[in-house]
Amino acid sequence: MNSRSGFAQLLNQAKETNEKPTPSFSLSVEPNTGLFTIGKPTDDKPQEKNKDGTPKGINKDRVVGKDSWPAFNLLETPWRSVNWTSESRKELMEMVESYKPASGAVSEARVLLLGPVGAGKSSFISSVQSVFSGRVLNRAMVGSSTSASFTKKLQSFPIRRSGENSDPTALVLCDIMGIGDGDSTGLSLYDALCVIKGHVIEGHQFSAEEPVRSDMGFIKKPSLKDKIHCVVFVVDASKINTYAKGLSTTFQQLRENISSLGVHQVALLTHVDEVCTVTCRDASQVYISRNVQQLMVKAGELLGMATSYIIPVRNYSSQLDLDESTDILLLKAVDHILQYADLYFRDSAVDYKVTN
Repeated sequence: MNSRSGFAQLLNQAKETNEKPTPSFSLSVEPNTGLFTIGKPTDDKPQEKNKDGTPKGINKDRVVGKDSWPAFNLLETPWRSVNWTSESRKELMEMVESYKPASGAVSEARVLLLGPVGAGKSSFISSVQSVFSGRVLNRAMVGSSTSASFTKKLQSFPIRRSGENSDPTALVLCDIMGIGDGDSTGLSLYDALCVIKGHVIEGHQFSAEEPVRSDMGFIKKPSLKDKIHCVVFVVDASKINTYAKGLSTTFQQLRENISSLGVHQVALLTHVDEVCTVTCRDASQVYISRNVQQLMVKAGELLGMATSYIIPVRNYSSQLDLDESTDILLLKAVDHILQYADLYFRDSAVDYKVTN
C-alpha cells in the first residue's frame, strides 16, 4: 500500500469514528453534600422512568460508594491506615482497659473536652461509654445543636471496663460548658484554665457572667490528680465553614495558654457522617473520603493545629445498636488521647518526683 492510499484509509477511519454517536454520561448530585458523580455512558434510546421520574433500574436511595464510576468524593487509597476487624476492636478495648498512667503519683488520666456548643463533646463521652457497655447509652446528658450550652457544670465520667458491674478504667473524660467566640458567649479563658490547673471542684456550675472565685470551693493547692492531663478540642465537621471568625482567635488563645502549662492537646472532628454519605453508610470509609480529608485541613486551620493531631469520629446519636467500624473509630480516638496524656505524665514526672 502506497502512502497516498494509506492516508486515504486513515481519513475514512477517522470519518467513521466521528460519525459514531458520542457516548453520553449521566451527572448526579449527592443530596446534602453537593458532590457530583458521573455515571456510566448511556445509549441514545430514551430511558424508561419510574412514576417519580427516576430512571428504571436505578435505586434512587443508593448511596455513592466504591462501585460508582467514578466517585469524585472518594480516594483510590486511604490517607490513614486502620485495621477494621473485630480483632482490632478487641485489641483497642483491651488497651484502654489495661491502661495505667505513666506517673505513679496518679491512678487515672483526666481528659478535658473543649469545644463550641453542639460540637459533640457530651455525645463523644456517651459513645465511648457505649462501646464498653455493649449497647448505646446516653449517660452524659446530651443537648441539641442550639446557641445555648446544655452542659453548665464540670462533670467527670470514668470509662468503665466491659461487662456487668465492671470496675472503672484509668481514663476519665471531663465535660464542661461550651466555648464561644469570646468570653461573653461561653466558657471564659480564665475559667477553662482554672479547670486545667486543677482549681475547680467537681460539679462547679459555670456562668459567663460570674467567673470562678477562690471562695467558692476553689482548690488552692491542686495536686497532680486534680489537674487535667490532656485537652481535647472538639469541632463539628458540618459547621467548619460556618463557625464565627472570632472562634479561631479563641482557639489560638486557649492553645497558647494551655501549652504554657505543659498540657498536650489533640482534636476530634465529629459528625463526619453528616458531611459524607459514604461514611454515613460505613464508618470504615472515612479515610478514603475526599470531603472528610478536606474538612480535616480546615479544622487544622481553625485550631492552628497539624492534622496529625486530629481524629475524625462518628458519635452514636440516632442509632440503637453498636457498629463495629464506628467502635473502632472511637477507640482509635481514645488511643490517640491516651498517648498524649502519657506524654504529659512523662514530662512532669521529674517535677512531681522532686516536689512530692
